[in-house]
Amino acid sequence: MFGISFGELLLVGLVALLVLGPERLPGAARTAGLWIGRLKRSFNAIKQEVEREIGADEIRRQLHNEHILALEQEARNAIAPPQVPAAPPLAQADVNATPAPATAVAPATTQPAAPAETAPVAEPVNELQGQLELPVPPQPPRAP
Repeated sequence: MFGISFGELLLVGLVALLVLGPERLPGAARTAGLWIGRLKRSFNAIKQEVEREIGADEIRRQLHNEHILALEQEARNAIAPPQVPAAPPLAQADVNATPAPATAVAPATTQPAAPAETAPVAEPVNELQGQLELPVPPQPPRAP
């Protein structure tokens, strides 16, 4: 990682053995290992937090851009509502035919009308009141 070869590590170990002695060297190595592990864990935690923040910033930026695009689309729809397709033109009558009297009824279209689906009308009373059979409190009169 830092470009330290095995020979350099062996040299550092020999110097530590000469300086610390054989009694204190295992404890010093254990302490050094604990500190190095703590540093690695803290660096990894910081790295993960930074990556998480960067990801959160990107998500926030995308959400903000989507919100702006939605507002822009709403503004466009408010200014110029989408065009409703025009009704199909009625079949033209024969040009040589005599005009119908003014009291005649216009001919029906040849296409059958599709049944209109109607949504159920919501009653003004709360659904739970009807199930629990609670009396509806009277409304106070409104002042003009």
